[in-house]
Amino acid sequence: MSDGPLIVQSDKTLLLDIDHVLSDECRRAIASFAELEKSPEHIHTYRLTPLGLWNSRAAGHDAEQVIDVLLKYSRYAVPHSLLVDIAETMSRYGRLRLEAHPVHGLILVSNDPAVLKEVTRGKKVAPMLGSQLDDETIVVHPGQRGFLKQALLKLGWPAEDFAGYVDGEHHEISLKQDGWQIRKYQELAAEGFWHGGSGVVVLPCGAGKTIVGVAAMAHAKATTLILVTNTVAARQWREELIKRTDLNPDDIGEYSGAKKEIRPVTIATYQVMTTRKKGVYAHLDLFDAIDWGLIIYDEVHLLPAPIFRFTADIQSRRRLGLTATLVREDGMEGEVFSLIGPKRFDVPWKEIEAQGYIAPADCVEVRITLTDAERLNYATAEQEDRYRFCATSQTKKDVAIALAKQHANDQVLVIGQYLEQLDQLSVDLGVPVIKGETPIKERERLFAMFRSGEIKCLVVSKVANFSIDLPEATIAIQVSGTFGSRQEEAQRLGRILRPKADGRGARFYSLVARDTIDQDFAQNRQRFLAEQGYAYRIIDADEILNKN
Repeated sequence: MSDGPLIVQSDKTLLLDIDHVLSDECRRAIASFAELEKSPEHIHTYRLTPLGLWNSRAAGHDAEQVIDVLLKYSRYAVPHSLLVDIAETMSRYGRLRLEAHPVHGLILVSNDPAVLKEVTRGKKVAPMLGSQLDDETIVVHPGQRGFLKQALLKLGWPAEDFAGYVDGEHHEISLKQDGWQIRKYQELAAEGFWHGGSGVVVLPCGAGKTIVGVAAMAHAKATTLILVTNTVAARQWREELIKRTDLNPDDIGEYSGAKKEIRPVTIATYQVMTTRKKGVYAHLDLFDAIDWGLIIYDEVHLLPAPIFRFTADIQSRRRLGLTATLVREDGMEGEVFSLIGPKRFDVPWKEIEAQGYIAPADCVEVRITLTDAERLNYATAEQEDRYRFCATSQTKKDVAIALAKQHANDQVLVIGQYLEQLDQLSVDLGVPVIKGETPIKERERLFAMFRSGEIKCLVVSKVANFSIDLPEATIAIQVSGTFGSRQEEAQRLGRILRPKADGRGARFYSLVARDTIDQDFAQNRQRFLAEQGYAYRIIDADEILNKN
């Protein structure tokens, strides 16, 4: 028995004593293969899952490394059955391989005939397969590459895809050499993706995921389709491409609600791609419009279901997913793994912070006591309305206004999800509000004024959660959110993590109504950031109100 910070249990949970001197070191070591489930004050609970272990395996870690980490940091003897389970689970990745065949096109191969026999008996797998060539090889029907990977993952036998990729139509893309330099981790991320063929790169908000995409394009030197969350993000991608590469502006097209340009590099929004007309996705044929050599999925954790369905059909194209977190609240992480590809590269947020590439952040949970009248309103509300009642209370609004005034000299974002609440905060603070109905040109104008410091405070809805570059934002005040969404919490903190010109840190306030469902949601929202090493200190709202 050692005095390690970790308690490893046979039910695949890992308990991390965060008061231990080695807790940060241990957390970094287990982050590549374990997922945080709970993060109260002193003991954090992680869980080992097959998908987490397979992602770790695909990223280059083997079972021996995982087991060594557990043995090194465990306080007690690690259950032998768990070690065996880890080794067996990780060994499942790659026992089945998809390969190209000169005669039959696509084949499923395994050097373990029993595994091949097992999966071919699966009701969903069998119709995708053709004739068996030998004990270790079976033909796959054309067009089933993506669907077969999905089905095999669900059976617990993730296939490694070696079937190769089409080069696509050549288009010369090179990085500019003057005025900037790609960071080492961005270069490694792009190379990790390129050597893997397809997959996901996970980097913190503000760490330059767009640059990784640009570097991947320079590797591919081919026509590229880039899928993004909204039109503002599309235009930011365009600016980065013009700034970082030798692409001519005429080479870059925007495919959005406003424009329908198809160029060698086309940037399309998820929204337009998933627009239906008479029940048909009218724009999905963009995937076939050009012989694409590379498809980039920005914010891949938000990928809509129709895009997954079409992605299953384009497995011969190289696919790069970019995200700050592989967490999906809809449980579709497996679809990302099988259809976009496994995790090829990630770096803990705190490691990037230590290198000075993202700003240090202070996370503060502000606990608010509702008035008796507000408590009564909350208690008598229908279950589905309770979060809205406590998230939009007058008391919470008063605290948000007090905080914004205390930070009058900083660049402040007030973030929420309920539009009436945001409109009222905009009026009371005398500052602009940006929401879904705000025209794109107006959004861009207000963001530009905020960047220049002409506007010190903006109220924003969830349209600002993603892909918005606001380098000088130092304070975020979150008044309400999408229930317990971990990915949203990470993205909102990310709005203020760009390095500041004067080296200042950032502060993220999350306003939480005490003794309500708001508190439960907050605890869940904070899980991913706790996994990355961000501790929320809790203060009482009175500390803020009494300062004014």
